[in-house]
Amino acid sequence: MKLRRVLLVVLLVGGFWYLTTHLSQGLSHFSLFNASSSGSPLELTEAQAAPAYDAEEQNNIGIYKRVLPSVVNITSTTLVFNFFYGTVPQQGQGSGFILDKSGHVLTNYHVVENANRGIEVMLSNKHSYKAKVVGTDRVHDLALLQIDAPNLQAVTLADSADLAVGQKVYAIGNPFGLSGTMTRGIISSIRSIKNADGAPIEDAIQTDAAINPGNSGGPLLNSRGEVIGINTMIASNGADQSSGIGFAIPINTAKAVLSDLTRYGRVKRPSLGIVSYAIGPELASQMGLAVEQGVLVQKVVPGGAAERAGLRGGTQQAYVGNTPIMLGGDLIVAVDGQEVTDPQDINALMDKHQAGDTISVTIYRGSKQITLKLILGEARGVAT
Repeated sequence: MKLRRVLLVVLLVGGFWYLTTHLSQGLSHFSLFNASSSGSPLELTEAQAAPAYDAEEQNNIGIYKRVLPSVVNITSTTLVFNFFYGTVPQQGQGSGFILDKSGHVLTNYHVVENANRGIEVMLSNKHSYKAKVVGTDRVHDLALLQIDAPNLQAVTLADSADLAVGQKVYAIGNPFGLSGTMTRGIISSIRSIKNADGAPIEDAIQTDAAINPGNSGGPLLNSRGEVIGINTMIASNGADQSSGIGFAIPINTAKAVLSDLTRYGRVKRPSLGIVSYAIGPELASQMGLAVEQGVLVQKVVPGGAAERAGLRGGTQQAYVGNTPIMLGGDLIVAVDGQEVTDPQDINALMDKHQAGDTISVTIYRGSKQITLKLILGEARGVAT
């Protein structure tokens, strides 16, 4: 009986020893197997140094850093009538850019239109200043503001006369209120378009650089960071965002009116003082004109530049379709030696002049070619 007890104790001790040695090793192998089956250890490859920017990236970064301090965010406040609450303030946003250290800021007219409760300009350093309107040009959709702020950094204005399709461009502004946003693209085309009021924008710069609500009034830049245009509108086909077709007013158009805006608060737009009609080859043939195309003078404005220079309007009424025109007037074929074929050509040439400038006008009076000197007057609601 005692022997059985001894054997039982030996078996229990031996079993315990076996379990604590062999089974623990097995469990250890099992844990290792499970750990390894969950996947290999995470190994990251990190760069040994900061990445080097290529030449194009360096230029992009350089333009942004150089121009950003000159781009501003413009908030205009207008009181509007709400049926439930009466008159309530409504805010609109746009962009602009600093022209000089005196605080002149150029933007679009539609950015500040109807701002009867003030205009606020915020710089890239987040400091805000009240702005006053120095002058506006609704026809070209331009407005000149001024702020009183220290240490302003002005943009550099380029010449927009010789732009080329395919040229790189950059837009900096505040699309959807996202201040300090830069996009880039190319000049897609240079064409004449009409703004929201129906006024023509000659040689407008079309670009695929993303332009969205809030970019209006901001600068369009060349690859040297110089301003070539003022972003003004998008072709959205009903959508309220970029569709890859944006337009900018050429900066030369703004240069032509800035002195008037500063001096008079408005543009003293030059004018020939005529009402005109475009003549093409078919009409010229029917009318028996000496040349195939030009701008027919319908009438001269009494006391205007054309009348003073001796230009003559039409004397006989006729119709082109349902449109009445006056025949027998002078046919303008060139201004300052540049051929003109329609009133838009004359309007484009007027943008390069000011009231009081002297120009030469080449006309056909019957079969005789005549060149007259004409002192430009100020537009008073006439067609050209």
